[in-house]
Parts: sequence; C-alpha cells; structure tokens
Amino acid sequence: MKLNLRIWRQASPGERGKMVGYTLHDVSPDMSFLEMLDVLNEQLTVQGEEPVAFDHDCREGICGMCSLVINGVPHGPQKATTTCQLHMRHFKDGQVIDIEPWRARAFPVVKDLVVDRSAFDRVIAAGGFISAPTGSAPDAHAMPVPKADADNAFEAATCIGCGACVAACPNGSGMLFTAAKITHLGLLPQGQPERDSRVLDMLHAHDEAGFGGCTNTGECTSVCPKGIPLTTIAQLNRDYRRAGRRSK
Repeated sequence: MKLNLRIWRQASPGERGKMVGYTLHDVSPDMSFLEMLDVLNEQLTVQGEEPVAFDHDCREGICGMCSLVINGVPHGPQKATTTCQLHMRHFKDGQVIDIEPWRARAFPVVKDLVVDRSAFDRVIAAGGFISAPTGSAPDAHAMPVPKADADNAFEAATCIGCGACVAACPNGSGMLFTAAKITHLGLLPQGQPERDSRVLDMLHAHDEAGFGGCTNTGECTSVCPKGIPLTTIAQLNRDYRRAGRRSK
C-alpha cells in the first residue's frame, strides 16, 4: 500500500505547530497503525530528519497511551479499538490520512503527537482510591455484591484513561473518565466510606484541571475504546446529588 500521511509536527509546547506531509510505500495491510509510524520514523531517521514523537507502551489495547486523532476520529475509524490495535487493512491504497494529537485545553501538546495527560492523574489523586484498611484478601463471596452492581462496576473499571472521550467532546470534558472512576468504586462495598467525598473532590479536581462541562452530546461514548456507556455519567450525577444532600 501507498499512504499519504499528514502529521501534526510541533517541536515544543511553546512553538507553533503545523501539518507536514509524508509518503510511505509498501505498507503491509497487516501492520498496526503504530507499526506503520515506526516504519515512517525509520525512514525519517535514515534521511537525517527528526522522527515523529508519539505515545505508546503495551501495544495491546490496555495501557491507554496511544492517543492519536486519525482523520478526525480519536483512535481512528474502528469502533471499540485503540490506535495500537488498529490495522492498516482498514485503510485504502493511496489514501490520505491526517494524524493529530488530542485537542483539549487540559491536554497541552508536549511534542508532535504527544500530549500531557497529567490532568487525569490529578483527578485520580483527588479521590480515585479506597483508603479503608482491608487486611488480607477476603474469601470469595464473603462480601456479597448484587450482580447488577458488580457488572456495572466492572464495566466502568475497564476505562484505560486514554483520553479519547476528552478529544471527542466539543467541550473538552473529561466527565466520562471521571464518572468511570467514581462509579466503579462507588458501586462496591469497599468504596462506600468515601463515596460522598470522592465524587465531590474528583469533580472539583476535574474542573480545576481545565476540563469543560458535560452537555451529554454522547461523542465520548462513541469513541471510547472500551465502550463505557453514557449511563456511567448518569450514575455520577446521582452520586453527586446524593453527596450534596448529605453535606447540607
């Protein structure tokens, strides 16, 4: 395959960026998208040019590092697929592919396709944990959890913190991420002691980090590689109202 790539290049946070064109020949349809970028960087290195900086780690759809907007869609055209699990067979010979970083005020560009997602870390630090001492691991079923709650908690816990929801949201909101972290702890018995303070503190950290407000457009769920539903945000709203009533 021959591909015409247009990639966002930005040397540092303080410099202006621009789209730069590259052409790749003999791209195998069995390559992953990141492997294709590896080939491009090998070509640029041989030519004495600066390789394209992009985030990656596990390349197994687990770590959430591969944060690329591909032809205007976070993670690309395949539903429920991270960039590292996207293969070039989903593109056509001769196709033009635009590759950009996440676009959000809370995720400033560090270099090229790399953004600073430490805002997520600050949201987690505000309350995305359980501090109650639990001792050794309890026996299975020693602490019964209703199946519906267990299923919803597990679904929310699949969030990998990639930030695609923020990149897709017209408001740059991180509400789906925040809701997933609040929901998966708030539905379990171990998360009850801090349930109210957790939602209040994490939402405050979310707003302080520069994320926009949620207007329920649903773009976040359509690009989430783990398929976390919009109902997770509804659960966050219920917890927030509950915490607000109890704090009065």
